[in-house]
Amino acid sequence: MSDDTPLPSGDRPAAYRVLARKYRPKDFTDLMVGQEPMVRTLTNAFEAGRIAQAYMLTGVRGVGKTTTARILARALNYKTADIDRPTIDLKVPGEHCQAIMEGRHVDVIEMDAASHTGIDDIREIIEQVRYRPVSARYKVYIIDEVHMLSTQAFNGLLKTLEEPPEHVKFIFATTEIRKVPITVLSRCQRFDLRRIAATDLVGLFSTILQKEGVQAEPDALAMIARAAEGSARDGLSLLDQAIAHGGGVVEASAVRSMLGLADRARIVDLFGHIVRGDVAAALAEFAAQYEAGASPPVVLTDLADFTHLVTRMKYVPDAAGDQSLSEIERVRGAELSQSVAVSALSRIWQMLLKGIPETEASSRPAGAAEMVLIRLAHAAHLPSPEDAARRLAELSAGAGIGGGNGQRAPSGSSYSSAPQASGPVAAVGRGPDQPVMRSGGGATMLRPVPSEETQQQSSAQAVPHTEPAEAAPQPKVPVRSLEDISELCTKNRDIRLRALLRNFVRPGRFEPGRAEIGLGDDAPKALVGDLQRRLEEWTGIRWMVIVSREATGPTLAEAEVKAQEERVADARQDPDVAAILQRFPGARITDVRIKAPEVESETVEVAAAAESAEGDILPGDDIEF
Repeated sequence: MSDDTPLPSGDRPAAYRVLARKYRPKDFTDLMVGQEPMVRTLTNAFEAGRIAQAYMLTGVRGVGKTTTARILARALNYKTADIDRPTIDLKVPGEHCQAIMEGRHVDVIEMDAASHTGIDDIREIIEQVRYRPVSARYKVYIIDEVHMLSTQAFNGLLKTLEEPPEHVKFIFATTEIRKVPITVLSRCQRFDLRRIAATDLVGLFSTILQKEGVQAEPDALAMIARAAEGSARDGLSLLDQAIAHGGGVVEASAVRSMLGLADRARIVDLFGHIVRGDVAAALAEFAAQYEAGASPPVVLTDLADFTHLVTRMKYVPDAAGDQSLSEIERVRGAELSQSVAVSALSRIWQMLLKGIPETEASSRPAGAAEMVLIRLAHAAHLPSPEDAARRLAELSAGAGIGGGNGQRAPSGSSYSSAPQASGPVAAVGRGPDQPVMRSGGGATMLRPVPSEETQQQSSAQAVPHTEPAEAAPQPKVPVRSLEDISELCTKNRDIRLRALLRNFVRPGRFEPGRAEIGLGDDAPKALVGDLQRRLEEWTGIRWMVIVSREATGPTLAEAEVKAQEERVADARQDPDVAAILQRFPGARITDVRIKAPEVESETVEVAAAAESAEGDILPGDDIEF
């Protein structure tokens, strides 16, 4: 037999079909894996005869949009010797089923919108819909990736889509539903195909491997299900690759090597080193995983996934029942969820979200990943904001630590950066090396937190003595209220600070060197610091300006407006003023002025003045008193 002689049909090797094609769903029973809501809706619609003229299928890649479209076309054109109507019960193959599922039926036209985007392609469809189907019940147009059609193509399709002939049905599929015009969506029944859960994918893989006679480890299937990210087609492609990689056996170690993943147990160990703050152990564990072939971004991504798992287990203990989790993830995850605080988990999550893109974009991903791990382990020693605030409150309530005496913190002391949980926030005078903390509407000073050595020295020096206490310094200019500060601003020609003071500052308690104030919502952030510096400059003593929540009185501007309203109300009650307002309709009071003390004796009766000027006042004139 020559090389050109064709082999008998019985001697030809069967063409291999990948698992994604070999086990593609053929009816709605197979689609029940992950798509139960859509199947239930179509079942009820077909039984009631409420069949739409157009369907829109949307979802991520690999969830079965094109396959669903073919099954739907098969259901619309289902015909057997006993059944000749649309139905979803497709257990017995019909006359057109095989050709439709293979994509070669003359009345089921499949078009890829990615390569047929123009108005000419749509115009061709519009011309063909007039003709009845050749052999099937309906002429079905399946347009995949419909969001890639041009605007003109969408507009040309609108009229036909809204009122198609009775023998035509449209089925659209897209991964970018937001790019489809709302005018098209409103003419279609929309079905959102959901991502398939990892548990369902593991079950699907197990069923297929039993039919194929392939042995597989549960951990290996869980890895593939997680890597598929809800896509059955991606998962089956990875399963095909894993079978070939393992020589007919799917093992966890082979899958881990194939996907470049880190061992889940080692990820858990790495997480434990981080929450304990053990930088050396964390770096050593990462180096071992990197040498074993794990990708640095993948290690950080797996670490983020485990952080999310631990956080979820803290609130949803049933999450440990997920079949895609390994045994060590279930056990250690539950233990860590009880011992690690939510604030620490949230901090790790946020830092990983920023660290993963840095690692992916870095020219040295291993070094970038190590820096992320160092930051994570270092942050484990930092107190939570609640603990820092509680510590600061305790120190503030102690023996006057960080008071307004103007003393600089001794060397070796640290600064707490958390504001107090409640009560006033102080802005004390600062030295050249003291940091500033912005809080609320103003600049506030960080209070020094003494070290242990400083506290011991302070306690040793705190011996009772009989020396008289030094008198507190008195200001050159007395400041007892906001009005006094406003007069100082006017005297020193600081118009800006005076305007801010009048409009945004609320009065509180005032003592020499200490002022408690409240701030309006729109107050500038630097107002407290500016006020404190100006008071020190104008009065010659150190000031502590405190923003207090208890200072809720009216601002100077609000007080003036209120006083003016009261004066106007009092003027209206005056009999003479009331007589004038009644005598001249439309007249109104625009201002009420109080005469200076030196001219109080020169009173003029309002009635006499009105009587003398009676002929000069016209209706609608304004009267000033």
